[in-house]
Amino acid sequence: MAYDLIIFDLDGTLVDSETLANRVFYDKLVARGLDARFDLARVTRDFTGLTVAKCLDLAYDAYGMSAMPDGFERDLREATYASYREALVPIPGVPAMLKQLRQPKCVASSSGPEKIAYSLELTGLLSHFDGHLFSVHQVAEPKPAPDVFFFAARQMGDVAPSACAVVEDSLPGATAGIRAGMTVFAYRPDGDDAAFSDMGCQVFRDMAELPALLGKKKPA
Repeated sequence: MAYDLIIFDLDGTLVDSETLANRVFYDKLVARGLDARFDLARVTRDFTGLTVAKCLDLAYDAYGMSAMPDGFERDLREATYASYREALVPIPGVPAMLKQLRQPKCVASSSGPEKIAYSLELTGLLSHFDGHLFSVHQVAEPKPAPDVFFFAARQMGDVAPSACAVVEDSLPGATAGIRAGMTVFAYRPDGDDAAFSDMGCQVFRDMAELPALLGKKKPA
């Protein structure tokens, strides 16, 4: 097999959560007085792939918002979970793709450990990972730093970065994988892939393509 370990991002890669989560976050910001210049499309573009803490930093620094009240993150989490219970589904083709992979695999996400497990359980994907779920909450720096990918590789048996494949959909995540010295497969179903190709990612558009891509020889 070409790779000894496959490391998956979660949101937007395994589960179709980003639209739901960004909508909830946007509505919460609007309720707190978000300037109308920052619409849902802008928030979605800016927040995708970031931790809640980084999203809030952006809201303060770039959107000019004041500090959120105590309990904001708890309320955000509860509203996000409610949205997930109503509408969260796997990314198209993911269940069949995971069944085909024979390499060891894990998840390394910007979401917290509880949210990772909850999302995978809701969508019926949890059993594919045998408890190998890792979060940026367990490392010093979030994506785009490579810390969580190095951590996942160590936890999965000290797999060398050159033997790891990362499957991502966001620029912060893809950047983290490249910085880790791993091969990055960027899931871009709707195009908009120039930035990913330019940094050295292998772009693909359909999860049905992934097993064959992961079985090919690693690029030199």
